[in-house]
Amino acid sequence: MKAVVFDWDGVVIDSSRQHEKSWELLAAAENLPLPEGHFKRGFGKKNQTIIPDILVWTNDAAEIERLAHRKEEIYRKLVAESGVSILPGARELLAALQSEKIPRAVGSSTPRENLDAIFAATGLGACFDAVACGDDVENGKPAPDIFLLAAKKLGIPANECLVIEDAHSGIEAAHRAGMPVLAVATTHPANSLNAATAVVESLAEATPELLRSVHKKGSMTAPLA
Repeated sequence: MKAVVFDWDGVVIDSSRQHEKSWELLAAAENLPLPEGHFKRGFGKKNQTIIPDILVWTNDAAEIERLAHRKEEIYRKLVAESGVSILPGARELLAALQSEKIPRAVGSSTPRENLDAIFAATGLGACFDAVACGDDVENGKPAPDIFLLAAKKLGIPANECLVIEDAHSGIEAAHRAGMPVLAVATTHPANSLNAATAVVESLAEATPELLRSVHKKGSMTAPLA
């Protein structure tokens, strides 16, 4: 293992409450329905996929972009009002990897404005060597594009990277990128994450040594087609 790519929401920070509330506020403002269970089904995916495929609000490209942009404006306002929590073990793991000179990247469907806002508020931006986000790729998770771009930005072959994820779509994306993946059971129950190479309840359990062992285990498994 030569590098680690972190998903963002649900892995490094806990802002699920603000994300879910922003969808609720947007739906109310636009007089649009919210299907039951939409939030967990859409977690980790780009708004451009969530709006037409999960919420089934519209297929009009301009309207999708308008709604996606508005949702993130609401989210950033909620974050500014209430702040976000850094998940247990995240800062410590990042520091441990940094001390061992193991490069770290963000690989997230989150728009860059959201990342920049939270980097500024928490200082977490200094913990990463590269950032690949939803704005940087056409195809969001479960396509592998974000993780492949993160590896490219780090200058490290994809198969030498380990991904840390909490969402099913992200686990699939990591495998498609040829990267072993450690799942964190922050968003979904651990027993539902068995597609990952390994699962922990919290990053407080994770160490560089554990990550190396997960990568070694995953390297023995062929990536998804």
